[in-house]
Amino acid sequence: MFLMDETIQTASALIIDSNANSRSLMSAQLRDLGVGTVRQTPRVKDARVMLEHQTFDIVLCDYHFDSSDTSGQDLLDELRREGLLPYSTVFVMVTSEATYAKVAEAAEAALDAYLIKPYTSANLAERLASARHRKRVLKGIFEAIENQDFETAANLCLARFEAKDRYWLYAARIGAELLLRLKRFDDARTLYEAIIAAKTVPWARLGVARTEVASGNLQAARRTLENLTGDLPDYADSHDLMGHVQMEQGDLAQALKTYQTAATLTPGCLLRLQRCGSLGFYAGQRAEALKMLERAMSQGLRSKLFDMLSLVLIGLMRFDAKDHKGFKYTHDALAAALERAPGSIRLQRFDLVLRGLAFLLERRVGQALVMAREFTEHAQSGNFDLEAASLLTALWIRLSSQEVELEEMMPILRGLGTRYCSAKASTEILVSMSEGHQGAAEQFRDCHQQIFNVAETAMRHSLRGSAKVAVELLIQQGEATRNAKLIDMAGLVLKRHAEKIEGASSLAEQIDDLHGRYVKPMGGGPAKARATGGVTLRAPTAEVAA
Repeated sequence: MFLMDETIQTASALIIDSNANSRSLMSAQLRDLGVGTVRQTPRVKDARVMLEHQTFDIVLCDYHFDSSDTSGQDLLDELRREGLLPYSTVFVMVTSEATYAKVAEAAEAALDAYLIKPYTSANLAERLASARHRKRVLKGIFEAIENQDFETAANLCLARFEAKDRYWLYAARIGAELLLRLKRFDDARTLYEAIIAAKTVPWARLGVARTEVASGNLQAARRTLENLTGDLPDYADSHDLMGHVQMEQGDLAQALKTYQTAATLTPGCLLRLQRCGSLGFYAGQRAEALKMLERAMSQGLRSKLFDMLSLVLIGLMRFDAKDHKGFKYTHDALAAALERAPGSIRLQRFDLVLRGLAFLLERRVGQALVMAREFTEHAQSGNFDLEAASLLTALWIRLSSQEVELEEMMPILRGLGTRYCSAKASTEILVSMSEGHQGAAEQFRDCHQQIFNVAETAMRHSLRGSAKVAVELLIQQGEATRNAKLIDMAGLVLKRHAEKIEGASSLAEQIDDLHGRYVKPMGGGPAKARATGGVTLRAPTAEVAA
C-alpha cells in the first residue's frame, strides 16, 4: 500500500460512476493509496443526496452518465453554487478525451482536478496529492469559513492574491465570493477586475456583473452580461444572472427565454429546471411548466436543492386539470416533508394551500374557505412575503370560481397588492396568480401605481427642500401599506438629509421599528451570496429551510 500523506487513512471517498467495472477499479485504486473509507453510487441523484448529508474528503465523479441528463459538471456546479460541498473536499472529474475541453475549462474555476480515461494509478495519485496539498496550503482560509469568520477568510484571500502567492487565483475567487457575501461590493468588484487584468477568466467577468446587480446598477450589469454572453454563449451562469436582471426589470417573458437557454445548456441541473418551471408558471406557459417541475420532482425530491414551492405549483396545475390522483401524490409528498420539518412556517403555509385545494376538489367549499381564512391570518406577520402572497392569491381566486359570494376577497387582495406591488416584476407575478380575474388584476396594477405615486410625491418634497415632509409621508404610508420599498426609501431620504431634519433621531427610530416588523434582511449563508440569480419570491427567515 502506498500512503500519499499521513492523513489519507482517515479520509473518506465517494465514487460516482454508472459503470460497475469503473467503480470497482477506482475503489481498488483508492484503497491501494491508503484511503480509509470508500463508498460508491451509480446514479447522480443518489450522489447528490449523499453529498448533501455527508462530508467526503475525496469525490471521484465521471463526467458522462448514460441514463441521466445530469453530467458530473452539473452536479459539481449545483453543489458549489448552493454551498453544499465544503471547500475542503477534493472533487476529481473523470472524463473521456471527447469531453476534455469542457472539463479543462471548468478546472480553472471550481474543479480541483481531472483525469482523462484511460488513466493509471500513478495519474490518480499525482492528481490527488496535488489537490490535497493545495487544500493544506489554504487550510487557514477554509477553517475561517467553517467558523463563520468571513472577514478573516476574505482578508487571507486578499493577502494571497496581492502577494501572488501560491494558488492565488483559486484564493482570489473564494475571496471575491466572500466580499460579495459581506456586502463589500466595491472591494469585490476591484478584486474581480484585478483578476481579469491578471488572467481573463469567465467567472471573474461574471463577478463584475454580480457586483453591479448587488449595487442596484441593473443597466450596467445588463451591458456586462450582454458582452459576456456574446463572447461565451455556452456559459450557463451568465444566462442565470441575465435572467435575474430581466426579472428585476419586469421583463418576465424575456427572462423565461434566458432561463430556458441556461436550462438547455445544463439539462440535468435541478435548480435551473425549477427556475424555468416556476417562471413558466407565472408567465402562463403551464404545460411546459408542469413538464419541467415534474421532471425536477422525479430527479430530486429528496434533495436539499429541491424547493417545495415546486410541489405547490405542481399541485395548483394538477388541481386546475382536475387530476385527483396526481394532486393527491403531490399533497402526500408535501405532507411527508412537513413531517420531517414540522416547525417550518413555510411548509405549514404550503399545506394550507393544498388542503384548501383538496377540499375544493371534494366540493367542500366551506372547509376550503376556512383554510383560506386561516392562511390570510398569516399575512399579518412580519415574515409573510411575496411567495406567500402569491399563493394566498391563488387560493382565493380558485375559491371565487366556485360560485360563492366572497365579499372579503377583494379587500384581502388589495392589502397584498399595496404591500408587494412595489416593482413591475412583483406586480406581474400577482397579476398572473389572478388567473384572468379582471377585477383582481386591475386592482394589483392600481396598487402598483399607488405605491409609485407615493414614492414620486415623496421625492418631489425632498427635491424642493422639504425632506422631513417626505420622510414623514413615507413612514406614514409605509406603516399603512407595510410596503418595504416605501420603508427603505424613508431610511435613504433620512440618511441623506439627517443634518437638516429636526427630530431625525425620532424618525430613525420609527423607521427602524418598521424595518424590524416588515422588512426582512437578506439572510442565508455563503450559498445565498454565491447564487447567480433566480426567481426570488421569499423573504429569508431564520426558520428551518424547507
